[in-house]
Amino acid sequence: MTEQTGVEQPPSVSLGLLRRAVQIERMEVAAALGAFLMFALVLGGYYLIRPVRENISAEATADQRQLWFLLVFIVMLAAVPVFGWIVARVPRNAVLPGIYAVFIGLMLSFWLALGERADGGGLGGAFFVFASVFNLFVVSLFWILMSDIYDSEQAKRLYGFIAAGGTTGAVIGPFAANTLVPIVGGENLLLIAALVFTVAAALSIWLRTAAGALPKNGAEAEAPPTLRTLLSGAERVLRDSYLMRIAVYVLIANLLSTFFYLEQARLAGETIRDATTRVQFFAERDLITSILTVVTQVFLAGRIMSRLGIGVAASLLPAITIAGLALYAALPTLQIVAAIMVAERVAAFALANPATKVLYTAVDADERYKAQSFIDTVVYRGGDALSGAVFNGLTKTMGWPLGLVALASIPLATLWLAMASRFDRALRQRLS
Repeated sequence: MTEQTGVEQPPSVSLGLLRRAVQIERMEVAAALGAFLMFALVLGGYYLIRPVRENISAEATADQRQLWFLLVFIVMLAAVPVFGWIVARVPRNAVLPGIYAVFIGLMLSFWLALGERADGGGLGGAFFVFASVFNLFVVSLFWILMSDIYDSEQAKRLYGFIAAGGTTGAVIGPFAANTLVPIVGGENLLLIAALVFTVAAALSIWLRTAAGALPKNGAEAEAPPTLRTLLSGAERVLRDSYLMRIAVYVLIANLLSTFFYLEQARLAGETIRDATTRVQFFAERDLITSILTVVTQVFLAGRIMSRLGIGVAASLLPAITIAGLALYAALPTLQIVAAIMVAERVAAFALANPATKVLYTAVDADERYKAQSFIDTVVYRGGDALSGAVFNGLTKTMGWPLGLVALASIPLATLWLAMASRFDRALRQRLS
């Protein structure tokens, strides 16, 4: 029998290896690994259903896609305050499993209803709206759970490791979709995703128990946005030129990226006739994007922002967009548009998003929370809705060819680039 002493036992080999990657205490290991796995399941599950959504979009008409983007915006505006109200009033240990259960039930309903005949009509539109709003809430719920489990000191040490679980899921999810869709078919990915989220919901219940013994400093979790939060955030953005710059940057980014999204959907619907092949095509694009994003985040993002500044990091996305608009005007093919979208998404995820997050560090906590909630929801989804209306109006009402629309968008992208290049100076002025 081993004698019990007051001396701390030496770390095991596995704990020693883990500590090379993250500062972690022995009692935190189980919960941290569980959180890593849960976030991998959450994002992996989302990336299983994403190519199904993209396939439905590809089968739809331009008018249907425009309507769906508008509906996403309206549903999001209605759902965010309801979400905040639920989280504020329902016991925290019941919120995540309960809302995940609703999402799982809806996913299974769509799986049964879509069957083999997803025609992009009313049912397809309902699924498009569901899948577009779904990601916002499942990710928000995960981080609310994390803030309930960990205090600020633990979060600083462990959140990077936990976030890597999401990155893992963002790679495995599209890889699994690409591998499975020829075998099981597109709609059956919804059944698999429902099973994945069921495991994630069960894991969330276990995590609260496993983390119950962790010492905490009692820091309160940041509440999800409510209608009052969004209105207050809108007021702050409108009266603060610094916050307005961030909002305009996000708006233009979504406005122009949605142009390429709509074109990719249209060209995929016209070029790839087989639905299974289309789902596989979209899953492959997601996989390439995720892998390139990880490589950029690990090897380039920190170096670019620390050595060249956040202005350069934020400027790469509009620069890629300008080049993409010119290239599309000359060669409007599916492969060209898909390549532009991959490059844009990598620049957005790995560089532009972290750069805008740095800008928020110069804003006080209350203003940052309210303004960021407004920008990340209303402005972000509003850009999607506005883009569909603007580009559909230019092509249908005014009769512009798509190549002309792309060329006419370059001055807006140039203005966007000029704004991004001044972010470093704006940040210094704000901090001075």
